Amino acid sequence: MTMSSHSIRGVYTVFGCGLILSLVGCDYWPPALQAQIEQMRSETQTLTMEKAQLQAQVSDLSKAKLEVQSQMDELSRMNREKTAMIMSLQKQLDVVRAKTLKSMSSKPAKRKTPAKSKINPASKVPPGKKAASKWGSVR
Repeated sequence: MTMSSHSIRGVYTVFGCGLILSLVGCDYWPPALQAQIEQMRSETQTLTMEKAQLQAQVSDLSKAKLEVQSQMDELSRMNREKTAMIMSLQKQLDVVRAKTLKSMSSKPAKRKTPAKSKINPASKVPPGKKAASKWGSVR
Protein backbone atom coordinates (compact mmCIF):
# COMPACT_ATOMS: atom_id res chain seq x y z
CA MET A 1 0.00 0.00 0.00
CA THR A 2 2.80 2.27 0.24
CA MET A 3 3.13 2.40 -3.46
CA SER A 4 -0.38 3.22 -4.09
CA SER A 5 -0.54 5.87 -1.41
CA HIS A 6 2.68 7.35 -2.75
CA SER A 7 1.29 7.49 -6.27
CA ILE A 8 -2.00 8.90 -5.05
CA ARG A 9 -0.13 11.67 -3.22
CA GLY A 10 1.79 12.43 -6.42
CA VAL A 11 -1.42 12.66 -8.38
CA TYR A 12 -2.95 14.97 -5.78
CA THR A 13 0.19 17.12 -5.79
CA VAL A 14 0.16 17.46 -9.59
CA PHE A 15 -3.57 18.15 -9.53
CA GLY A 16 -3.13 20.80 -6.83
CA CYS A 17 -0.29 22.52 -8.69
CA GLY A 18 -2.35 22.51 -11.88
CA LEU A 19 -5.29 23.98 -10.06
CA ILE A 20 -3.14 26.74 -8.54
CA LEU A 21 -1.57 27.57 -11.90
CA SER A 22 -4.96 27.70 -13.61
CA LEU A 23 -6.26 30.14 -11.03
CA VAL A 24 -3.20 32.38 -11.24
CA GLY A 25 -3.14 32.43 -15.06
CA CYS A 26 -0.29 32.74 -17.44
CA ASP A 27 1.01 36.22 -18.14
CA TYR A 28 3.49 35.11 -20.74
CA TRP A 29 2.72 35.99 -24.33
CA PRO A 30 5.16 35.08 -27.07
CA PRO A 31 6.69 38.16 -28.80
CA ALA A 32 5.25 37.19 -32.21
CA LEU A 33 1.76 37.01 -30.72
CA GLN A 34 2.25 40.38 -28.98
CA ALA A 35 3.33 41.94 -32.30
CA GLN A 36 0.23 40.56 -34.02
CA ILE A 37 -2.01 41.90 -31.28
CA GLU A 38 -0.45 45.38 -31.55
CA GLN A 39 -0.76 45.32 -35.34
CA MET A 40 -4.44 44.38 -35.09
CA ARG A 41 -5.05 47.13 -32.53
CA SER A 42 -3.44 49.75 -34.78
CA GLU A 43 -5.45 48.48 -37.78
CA THR A 44 -8.61 48.65 -35.69
CA GLN A 45 -7.85 52.27 -34.71
CA THR A 46 -7.08 53.18 -38.33
CA LEU A 47 -10.31 51.58 -39.53
CA THR A 48 -12.27 53.34 -36.80
CA MET A 49 -10.86 56.71 -37.91
CA GLU A 50 -11.61 55.95 -41.57
CA LYS A 51 -15.13 54.91 -40.62
CA ALA A 52 -15.67 58.23 -38.80
CA GLN A 53 -14.35 60.15 -41.82
CA LEU A 54 -16.62 58.22 -44.18
CA GLN A 55 -19.61 58.82 -41.95
CA ALA A 56 -18.83 62.55 -41.96
CA GLN A 57 -18.59 62.49 -45.76
CA VAL A 58 -21.89 60.62 -46.00
CA SER A 59 -23.48 63.21 -43.72
CA ASP A 60 -22.11 66.10 -45.83
CA LEU A 61 -23.26 64.44 -49.04
CA SER A 62 -26.71 63.86 -47.58
CA LYS A 63 -26.97 67.56 -46.71
CA ALA A 64 -25.80 68.53 -50.19
CA LYS A 65 -28.32 66.13 -51.71
CA LEU A 66 -31.13 67.71 -49.70
CA GLU A 67 -30.06 71.20 -50.82
CA VAL A 68 -29.90 70.15 -54.47
CA GLN A 69 -33.27 68.42 -54.14
CA SER A 70 -34.86 71.57 -52.69
CA GLN A 71 -33.31 73.69 -55.45
CA MET A 72 -34.60 71.24 -58.05
CA ASP A 73 -38.08 71.37 -56.53
CA GLU A 74 -37.98 75.19 -56.56
CA LEU A 75 -36.83 75.25 -60.19
CA SER A 76 -39.54 72.76 -61.15
CA ARG A 77 -42.16 74.93 -59.48
CA MET A 78 -40.85 78.03 -61.26
CA ASN A 79 -40.80 76.11 -64.56
CA ARG A 80 -44.46 75.15 -64.11
CA GLU A 81 -45.36 78.77 -63.31
CA LYS A 82 -43.46 80.10 -66.32
CA THR A 83 -45.03 77.45 -68.56
CA ALA A 84 -48.49 78.48 -67.37
CA MET A 85 -47.60 82.15 -67.94
CA ILE A 86 -46.34 81.39 -71.47
CA MET A 87 -49.52 79.43 -72.26
CA SER A 88 -51.64 82.33 -70.99
CA LEU A 89 -49.70 84.86 -73.06
CA GLN A 90 -49.93 82.58 -76.09
CA LYS A 91 -53.72 82.44 -75.71
CA GLN A 92 -53.90 86.22 -75.34
CA LEU A 93 -51.74 86.63 -78.44
CA ASP A 94 -54.02 84.29 -80.40
CA VAL A 95 -57.08 86.28 -79.29
CA VAL A 96 -55.46 89.57 -80.33
CA ARG A 97 -54.43 88.10 -83.69
CA ALA A 98 -57.96 86.81 -84.27
CA LYS A 99 -59.42 90.24 -83.42
CA THR A 100 -56.93 91.94 -85.72
CA LEU A 101 -57.69 89.61 -88.61
CA LYS A 102 -61.40 90.01 -88.00
CA SER A 103 -61.20 93.79 -87.94
CA MET A 104 -59.02 93.85 -91.06
CA SER A 105 -61.37 91.59 -92.99
CA SER A 106 -64.50 93.48 -91.98
CA LYS A 107 -63.18 96.84 -93.29
CA PRO A 108 -63.39 97.35 -97.02
CA ALA A 109 -60.07 97.63 -98.67
CA LYS A 110 -59.31 101.33 -98.81
CA ARG A 111 -56.26 102.81 -100.31
CA LYS A 112 -54.88 105.78 -98.66
CA THR A 113 -54.23 108.55 -101.12
CA PRO A 114 -52.02 111.37 -100.07
CA ALA A 115 -54.10 114.44 -99.43
CA LYS A 116 -53.04 117.44 -101.42
CA SER A 117 -52.37 120.29 -99.16
CA LYS A 118 -53.82 123.52 -100.23
CA ILE A 119 -51.36 126.28 -99.88
CA ASN A 120 -52.79 129.54 -98.73
CA PRO A 121 -51.30 132.35 -100.79
CA ALA A 122 -51.21 134.54 -97.71
CA SER A 123 -49.07 132.06 -95.91
CA LYS A 124 -46.32 132.22 -98.48
CA VAL A 125 -43.46 134.31 -97.24
CA PRO A 126 -40.97 135.81 -99.62
CA PRO A 127 -37.44 134.53 -99.11
CA GLY A 128 -35.37 136.52 -96.66
CA LYS A 129 -38.34 137.81 -94.65
CA LYS A 130 -39.62 136.37 -91.43
CA ALA A 131 -43.12 135.11 -91.28
CA ALA A 132 -45.29 136.80 -88.75
CA SER A 133 -46.94 134.40 -86.44
CA LYS A 134 -50.58 134.63 -85.82
CA TRP A 135 -49.95 135.35 -82.17
CA GLY A 136 -47.81 138.27 -82.83
CA SER A 137 -44.23 138.82 -82.10
CA VAL A 138 -42.95 138.35 -78.60
CA ARG A 139 -40.09 140.58 -77.50
